[in-house]
Amino acid sequence: MNDLTFKAFAVTNEIDLNKIAVECNIRKKYTWEEPLLLQGDTLGTITGEPPGKDEKILIFSFGSIVFINSTKQHTERLMRYLKSIKPDIDIGRYDRFQDDYVLHPCEGEEIELTDRYVQIPKVELFYPELISIVIAKSVALERIEEQLSKILDDLEIKIDNLERGKLHIGYKEIAKTTSRIVRHEYNTIAYIMILDKPDITWINSDAADFYEKMSEFFELNDRYIVIKSKTEILKSIIDGFASISHSIRGLFVEWIIVLLIVVEVLLMVLDLIH
Repeated sequence: MNDLTFKAFAVTNEIDLNKIAVECNIRKKYTWEEPLLLQGDTLGTITGEPPGKDEKILIFSFGSIVFINSTKQHTERLMRYLKSIKPDIDIGRYDRFQDDYVLHPCEGEEIELTDRYVQIPKVELFYPELISIVIAKSVALERIEEQLSKILDDLEIKIDNLERGKLHIGYKEIAKTTSRIVRHEYNTIAYIMILDKPDITWINSDAADFYEKMSEFFELNDRYIVIKSKTEILKSIIDGFASISHSIRGLFVEWIIVLLIVVEVLLMVLDLIH
């Protein structure tokens, strides 16, 4: 077996695999935890020419795509194809969140993990699948980490306003920010499934050990914990904004009531005078 080159992209939050399967005449119902595999004639139909040696493409429901031994031309053709199914994919910037990796078989050597490649002592069918899953999750986390940074930046502006005694934030804006936080948390926990392990790891101890090593090397669990803790902080900040906004609105209503009482008293006094 020759080296396998992997290229992963995080292009969107969610991809409907079953819709793609129908388009490709793949008679299989996909669940949220398994990727759709394109290879052979099916892949050739999309790219317009026979696939290269050991070329495969894995599409994940959480918005990541992994290309194995694919050319740039095939990558761009696949992206244009997905754009026709998933219009929100920005094919002009599909490579914004990406990662490259190489599987290097080397008989008689121990497994060696580096930033650029993993060296394996013997060829097993599970290696390409597990590498694809790990780097797909890694680039998806990278995408979500940037989304989280944008939410934090927006909240920082509101905190600065609060320090100056200005809090121009209504319930609609609070609800919108809360929905962004909830969506971000959902994308992290439910869709990327950081804590879930592939099925093969439950029946093959070698696969389980390799997946653990890859996950630890790419710091999937650590990054998940950081994102989770930041999300909890965001929730507490939003709760604080909601409480302050509610208090200000309550105070405003109280002043309106007082003003109405004063007006009513003044009208009574004027009535008495006349």
